[in-house]
Amino acid sequence: MGRHKAILLAIIMLVGGTCGARQADAQTFKTYRCADGTQFIVGFYDYDKRAFLQIDGEPVTLAKRLTVSGARYSGAGITLVIGKTGTTTVKHLKRPVTACAVI
Repeated sequence: MGRHKAILLAIIMLVGGTCGARQADAQTFKTYRCADGTQFIVGFYDYDKRAFLQIDGEPVTLAKRLTVSGARYSGAGITLVIGKTGTTTVKHLKRPVTACAVI
């Protein structure tokens, strides 16, 4: 009788574990190339308002800032602006603002 209870408990735990497994968080990654030759990757997660950037080989987390239209993220001397129409600009390392496009 004890063996049957152990098997039943194992099956219940297995079923409960697979049903309770969390789906992967939704995420979006885009690669951009700018007019000045800069190339970067930006990642967005549904649960987080920040932008996660890989630029010049370094990871940078940008906080979302207030803006009139579109979205603006900044931090560590980098500013990323994504307009409502999809136009994207980046400013980093004391370089001028540069237009970028998804590749």
